[in-house]
Amino acid sequence: MSLHELIVNSTARHPDRLAVACGTDTLTYLELDAAANRFAHRLRERGVGRGDRVVLWSDKSTDMIAAMQGVLRLGAAYVPMDGTAPVARVAMLAADCGAAVVCADSGRLAEARTAVTAACMGLHSESTVDDTALDEPVDDDDLAYILYTSGSTGVPKGVCISHRNSRAFVDWAVAELGVGPMDRLANHAPLVFDLSVLDLYAAFATGASVHLLSAELAHAPAQLVRFLHDERITIWYSVPSALLLMMRDGLLDRAAPDALRAVCFAGEPFPIDGVRSLAGWTTARLLNLYGPTETNVCTFHEVTPSDLARDRPPRIGRPCSGDRVWAQRPDGTVAGPGEEGELLAVGPTVMLGYWGAPRQREPYHTGDIVRVLEDGSFDYVGRRDHTVKIRGHRIGLGEVEIATAGHPDIEDAAVVVVGSGIEARLAAFVMPARGRSPGPLSIKAHCARLLPSYALPDHVHIGQDLPRTRNGKVDRPALVRRHTELVAQRSERRLAAADAASASPEGRTS
Repeated sequence: MSLHELIVNSTARHPDRLAVACGTDTLTYLELDAAANRFAHRLRERGVGRGDRVVLWSDKSTDMIAAMQGVLRLGAAYVPMDGTAPVARVAMLAADCGAAVVCADSGRLAEARTAVTAACMGLHSESTVDDTALDEPVDDDDLAYILYTSGSTGVPKGVCISHRNSRAFVDWAVAELGVGPMDRLANHAPLVFDLSVLDLYAAFATGASVHLLSAELAHAPAQLVRFLHDERITIWYSVPSALLLMMRDGLLDRAAPDALRAVCFAGEPFPIDGVRSLAGWTTARLLNLYGPTETNVCTFHEVTPSDLARDRPPRIGRPCSGDRVWAQRPDGTVAGPGEEGELLAVGPTVMLGYWGAPRQREPYHTGDIVRVLEDGSFDYVGRRDHTVKIRGHRIGLGEVEIATAGHPDIEDAAVVVVGSGIEARLAAFVMPARGRSPGPLSIKAHCARLLPSYALPDHVHIGQDLPRTRNGKVDRPALVRRHTELVAQRSERRLAAADAASASPEGRTS
């Protein structure tokens, strides 16, 4: 069964049940089915057909969900772009995937028309069109959507996911979580993030409802806590950092909702203290789901009491979704219990390949180093390359460095991660071009035109050199140390200035 047939089938069984909600904007299955069909007709009038790619650029909305489903009904593939993405990035990726049409919400449509070479149209239209049901036959291995990730080489990569790839994970998740029509799933992750696949399609497969969290709400922990209760969410799925912020900002001060029965997390290690707090707050199942975008979820582990006694984050567990997963040592042999190696995966969830590159035929090398435990499950150890996770988003430091160094007043740049867990941030170190003196705000504004919001440097340090190792590479540990020293110096200067102000006659109070 193709992804768009999930809604068709659920509409036949549950036409009047709530399908998707975004604030006060809601659609039943019958309404979502009709909206998807209308959008498919509008695309077909533009000449979109099987195999074409359609870029969708918008904030989260019911229109966005209907558009995604409308694209699929033509046998085409959708390419979601987050509402925070700058237009230059949208234009670049639309050109990269050869998009037939770029669809934008009303607030972005004019901007899209000035920047992209493809045809443009709005996401929403009240115009009357042919309402004949559209359902183009597709093969299991036909492309369903492309999710662009931040490439470790500095160039974004389009991960091509087929109907089979997505359904293998969704079918497993529905069975493992026991999703049914009475469930209410929260959609915390951006639609460009592979975590959203479970939220949307597990709901559509079963006649459940999915409740979209706006980008603004997704980073407001107090409102997230309220949302969890008010919307009577039964299945929550997010990055651990979101849950940690919620626990800091009131989650643990209220009793766990009776409806909540599963909390899933993925995208980054979950500090064990946070897991213990969560386990003490709710009786809901806690599941650690693991997998890069290229494999969606290929291993999982349900937290048990014995996990809470460990001093490490929960293990990433065993293979799932029909995949075969193993750890490979540097010599190419399979790692055994107690040994470490790079995690490799092969199976139905593994992507078709990267857009414009040869089809994925060999096992996918995740770049993640794991330790094999005695029972055959896996512990996550760390990354092999310079692709990092910040607040659950995978970010290629190379892409951020290229964008930063592209500033006309900068000669060279390096980017490192400072801090850890929910405090992890990106720090950019830049060398100005000779005779130039760019300011931090100018550099950040330049990056904002090229990068998604989650990949923008949080700190910008301007200096005359970048420390190097003996082989000429940037000495990243030295940069982390330099950041710590610079932050400490700035803090001392602020304290000294405050002391001076309080000691002056103007600063004294009677």
